[in-house]
Amino acid sequence: MFIDKLEIENIITHLKRGNIILYPTDTVWGLGCDATNADAIDKLNALKKRPNSKNLICLVSDFKMLQQYVEEVPEVAYDVLKYANKPTTIIYDDPIRIAENLIADDNSLGIRVARDPFLSKLLRSFKKPIVSTSANFSGEPSPKSFKEINETLKDKVDYISKAPDNSKFNKPSAIIKIGMDSSVKIIRK
Repeated sequence: MFIDKLEIENIITHLKRGNIILYPTDTVWGLGCDATNADAIDKLNALKKRPNSKNLICLVSDFKMLQQYVEEVPEVAYDVLKYANKPTTIIYDDPIRIAENLIADDNSLGIRVARDPFLSKLLRSFKKPIVSTSANFSGEPSPKSFKEINETLKDKVDYISKAPDNSKFNKPSAIIKIGMDSSVKIIRK
């Protein structure tokens, strides 16, 4: 797969400015921003018209990046991710080095290790997690393709990625909560 270096540079420029991007993820088209920038997260929530109390997830490039943003990754998480047959978001306790307004009231955060080559390259180049939430206004259905995204939403983002949509799934990820005691709870299949 060809990965457009200029497109990655364009997205990173916008992320560093605190801008909101519209981009293809390994699941559905998403809205994103720098997961360490609290102002960008507030801006994203305002754009989506969603309450700040509703949790967002973020994407990381690999296990090494995951370990930089979670105090302690439970061993069972590696097995879950290794054998997952579709994109899987895990909710971890004790996130670190992340914007405070991204962390849930119970001190947890949903993080997905991206397997898509473009996303992995983008995340490695940016060297920080990127927020990922479906490209829709709060309460509306998640679009399954770019053409289903609300035109008003497209007009309000700072940058629309020109990266190819390589998603095979076109639906949200599975979500699993893994506790420090290695307890596993399925939130969404």
